[in-house]
Amino acid sequence: MTDAAPTDAAPTDATMTDAAPTDAARLSAIRSALRRARRRAIAWAARATPVLAITGVLLALVAPAPPAAAQPMSTYARTAFVKDLRSGTVLLDKNADAPEPPASMSKLMSLFMIFEALESGRLSMDAEFRTSSRAAALGGSKMFIREGGRVSIEDLLRGVIVQSGNDATVALAEALAGTEEAFAQLMNRRAPEIGLHNSYFANSTGWPHPDHVMTARDLATVAERIIVDFPQYYPMFAEQTFTWEDITQENRNPLLGKVDGADGLKTGRTKEAGFGLVASAERDGRRIIVVVTGLQSLADRRQEAERLVNWAFRAFDTEVLHPAGVPVVEAETWIGDRPSVPLAPARDVIITAPLGLLEDAVVTAHFDAPVPAPIERGQRIGEIRITVPGVDEPTVVPLQATEEVLPGNFLVRMQASAQLLTRRALATAGF
Repeated sequence: MTDAAPTDAAPTDATMTDAAPTDAARLSAIRSALRRARRRAIAWAARATPVLAITGVLLALVAPAPPAAAQPMSTYARTAFVKDLRSGTVLLDKNADAPEPPASMSKLMSLFMIFEALESGRLSMDAEFRTSSRAAALGGSKMFIREGGRVSIEDLLRGVIVQSGNDATVALAEALAGTEEAFAQLMNRRAPEIGLHNSYFANSTGWPHPDHVMTARDLATVAERIIVDFPQYYPMFAEQTFTWEDITQENRNPLLGKVDGADGLKTGRTKEAGFGLVASAERDGRRIIVVVTGLQSLADRRQEAERLVNWAFRAFDTEVLHPAGVPVVEAETWIGDRPSVPLAPARDVIITAPLGLLEDAVVTAHFDAPVPAPIERGQRIGEIRITVPGVDEPTVVPLQATEEVLPGNFLVRMQASAQLLTRRALATAGF
């Protein structure tokens, strides 16, 4: 895929040679909004390419001076991952794709499976299940359910979320799949479908097993899926105590009630895994997910997670660059009933950058053109990539067609064939 190079033109000299009038109007509106916000501008540059070649269109946030260097963040955690959910920007990645024993943090995947079963109607919150001897006898952190007792799904969920009960987790697994082994197979089948590509589950609890691993990135992914897909259940993660049969236990999440905006998710600790935490907090419409693993103590876990959460909120700016559904560029079509199709971001284009570096962000649109007809409205055509100094990974926003394009008639097909033959002849002749 060929990407247009960033323009060096000053904001007032933006080149618009290939832009249609409608594109110019949209560009002017975007430029005015950004100038009011931060006295920035957007310059477009487009490069024409032969029919059936690959083309790219560039939008560059032009800065008056070379970008400054952002200060990298360090952490004592063995692996760490910090993500801004509003923009999708990864703020910190330390060995985030290294498989590690996740301990009880892997219960997030078990909870995700139960939430899906509740949504589909296979389970209900008030349904009660008899506790097996295996579930009741499991060691480690416990809800203290009794063998043969009947417990509701809702109580078992709180036993997992608040108390990190291994017994409650196995009881939920058996309620859905019959056995914990069958439940683990369901987890492994579902995991790659929701974006967990480096995880394997040998059980439902995170009990030590040589094959049971997750990565910090996968832990953040399942946490994000719970937050986004199941807002009706997510408030349970903020509950600070739960009482079962006169035994009251506190939530093990050390950030609840102590860090502004903290409202989830899950701790974990074994000898092999060390101390870990998947945490989330929301302030002023921004939500952050922090994952830390492999720390040496309860105090280290609390301090590192709190430090990274506060850093993520205080050291970065976030702005909406362009709203979802509003076209930013048009792509040439191939043998369609219209010569081009408008492309718009599938969601808001939002930039998160270190303080003072927001104006140095570069936003590029990437797509293959011409796009062959037919084209459906909403069809993904390409993507927008946002590259920010001091941020390791680009943020990606899908681009989709905002209009339907039907196949062209006989005359359109003949014209397209003639154009192709002409361009091939010119290329052969060296023009």
